[in-house]
Amino acid sequence: MKQKKVPLRKCVVSQEMKPKKELIRVVRTPEGEVLIDLTGKKSGRGAYICGKLECFKLAQKNKALDRALKCQVSPEIYAQLARDFVSVEEQFLAAKDSEDNE
Repeated sequence: MKQKKVPLRKCVVSQEMKPKKELIRVVRTPEGEVLIDLTGKKSGRGAYICGKLECFKLAQKNKALDRALKCQVSPEIYAQLARDFVSVEEQFLAAKDSEDNE
């Protein structure tokens, strides 16, 4: 049987190519709102980050999200994303573990 092709995406911080399911997508919607997209299906410009908090902090430090999303990401949005990222990270890791068990 033919092997199914796994979509790869690049982390904007570490520049590593990884399977799409192992990365968390941050999206800028057409309205200009920046938020975390766990489904990977929201419309807008997306950027992918490794599912690690250190990676997110480094993205904030070197403004990787600003470049990837082609807009200025304000400190308030980074603070909101940081809070969201902690809760999303737990969901993300749980989903990843359940896929590995299958």
